Amino acid sequence: MKIGIMGFGVVGSGIGEIIANSPDGLEKRSGEVIEIAKILDLRDFPDSQFKCFTKEFNDILEDEEIGIVAEVMGGTEPAYTFTKKLLMAGKSVVSSNKELVAKHGTELLQIAKENNVSYLFEASVGGGIPIIRPLYSSLSANELTDVYGILNGTTNYILTQMIKEGESFEAALKGAQEKGYAEKDPTADVEGHDTCRKTAILASLAFGTYVNSEEIQTEGITKITLEDVAYAEEIGGVIKLLGMASKEDDGVYARVCPAILKKENPLAGIDGVFNGIMVKGEGIGDVMFYGRGAGSLPTASAVVSDIIDAVKHQGSHIGLGWKEGVPGYLKDAGEQEFAFYIRMSGQPDVKVEGMRVITLPELADEFAVITPKLNGKAAADLLDDLKQNHEILGTIRLVAE
Repeated sequence: MKIGIMGFGVVGSGIGEIIANSPDGLEKRSGEVIEIAKILDLRDFPDSQFKCFTKEFNDILEDEEIGIVAEVMGGTEPAYTFTKKLLMAGKSVVSSNKELVAKHGTELLQIAKENNVSYLFEASVGGGIPIIRPLYSSLSANELTDVYGILNGTTNYILTQMIKEGESFEAALKGAQEKGYAEKDPTADVEGHDTCRKTAILASLAFGTYVNSEEIQTEGITKITLEDVAYAEEIGGVIKLLGMASKEDDGVYARVCPAILKKENPLAGIDGVFNGIMVKGEGIGDVMFYGRGAGSLPTASAVVSDIIDAVKHQGSHIGLGWKEGVPGYLKDAGEQEFAFYIRMSGQPDVKVEGMRVITLPELADEFAVITPKLNGKAAADLLDDLKQNHEILGTIRLVAE
């Protein structure tokens, strides 16, 4: 089977490395010799072992021998236009592009079905962690109720450095950039956008109806301080950035936000650039998926797994997908109830039934509280009341268990 690769960056070069170094193993698992026929990239790679580079998309589109294409370009354009044309031309496409899948996955999956080919994207969530395939195959007999987890290695590394090493957010971010874990512009990671897209994909697949990532309430980690870390430690917890989705009878709740997890929670011990995803179902209880969430070879290995799957199912459509979304399916996240952590200036004079007050000797003239479970409106009303006598220094939704 001849394949094409669109994009020869970190992931694309990893795909090339895996295919070049494991030809016999890939043939054994797929039933065919997998050969890279064309690599699309605007840059030149004179020192590469591959001599099949092109700058013209049509060289891949019009090559009748290429049956599968790996799209690892990133972004929505030209990736969307190229993917659509490839599927319509009867070529299967595998992708690591979470932005494209989150925005246009419904349409691309339908086009793949109509043309009896496959659109696969195991690498779009969790890098090398197998989560997409289990959701649509291994766990498909179960009525899933929740999917949530640590979905971004960059933010998890930053928070780990703050928790374990006492580094400020700014210092931890700089270290992440120096190690290559964070981009020069880290906005998509630290503001939660990357986690949001992955949450939308997981929710769409787990619950069977499209969830629009642009409508998910999203908050990143840029406001987290070492003081917040200290208060979390005092109550036996750690701060993690979570993507969360829960099924309700008539829709889905989804959000991305920092949360305090009690240390007994399996996700609380996931540090560094690792990711962890929890899936809950009526028949299976809790299932956790854990591993490296990013990096050249982990992500590339997930793409190559999809290539093998597409080779084994050539001439047929792998039934991965979800229904088109409907208005109101994604419910107002403010209706969900959480316990809130609120940090504020002044003396601990707050008296609210069910509220726990926390003070730290090293932090004078401030304190924090843990509220009983409140919905978004009740939490906002409480904050308005507290602001009359205190400066609010920080808030985090608390996932206590």
